[in-house]
Amino acid sequence: MNVYHLRYEQYLAEFNGYLLKYVDNLHTKPEVLGESMRYSLLNGGKRIRPVLALACAEVLGVERSEILPYALALEMIHTYSLIHDDLPAMDNDDFRRGKPSNHKAFGEANAILAGDGLLNEAYAICFQESMKGEKYAVAAKYLNECAGVYGMIAGQSADMYFSERERAVTEDDLAYIYEHKTGKLLLAPIAIASILANHKNYVEFERFGKLLGVLFQVTDDILDVTGNFDALGKNVGKDEGKNKLTCIRLYGLEGAKLRADLYAKDCQAILEGIDGDTSFLRDLTDYVLNRKN
Repeated sequence: MNVYHLRYEQYLAEFNGYLLKYVDNLHTKPEVLGESMRYSLLNGGKRIRPVLALACAEVLGVERSEILPYALALEMIHTYSLIHDDLPAMDNDDFRRGKPSNHKAFGEANAILAGDGLLNEAYAICFQESMKGEKYAVAAKYLNECAGVYGMIAGQSADMYFSERERAVTEDDLAYIYEHKTGKLLLAPIAIASILANHKNYVEFERFGKLLGVLFQVTDDILDVTGNFDALGKNVGKDEGKNKLTCIRLYGLEGAKLRADLYAKDCQAILEGIDGDTSFLRDLTDYVLNRKN
């Protein structure tokens, strides 16, 4: 195992330990609510957002105890968005990370409520952290903005809107979806780490977060064409069938790969200009560029 993978596993283990403490104290009535929340929350995944939070916090000198609550809230929000995204009214996916989607395991109504529960729990954590002082409240507000109607939800709405076949689409429309649907929740852990460090290197980290979010979505679009179920844990080839506005649709597969290379180079250039050990973040950028799942 190389240094990058070793550090990733360390960050992952640290977050998963913190997550399990929350799950152990999750008691609901009826029990099916908690069961369905746990089902998706504990269904593996790369946990790239919490890992980014911990890695950026380390570069900036932020204590683990300060960043972990936000990392947990962020992962809850991400998980709720996946539960709702898989619903028949949205992307209608039967599988997530190789297992039946939440609505396939628990039914549509319970899946909706599980997503609602995770979102509300995330904000309960943010409210609790906000009581510590101004910068913690600013971090919570930032997460709210990234997740809300001016962030991820706006991107989800635009994604469906521009999938209607009669709609004319532009590069600006694609950029809006990328920035909001995926980009905001990948920017959040990076920017929040800087906020908790009293905005140290904020401009550089914000720019890096925005570019990394776009890179992640471009590679996601590429994998929908080149990937397979065993690696991704979900069905592939659905973007074209649903007329999704993607990088592939506008630029073709080779054009998408070229743009991914350019975004990765821009990310690396920003990281090279930041004081401190950014080697893990540079390796993570390479991983996102070349990922298979």
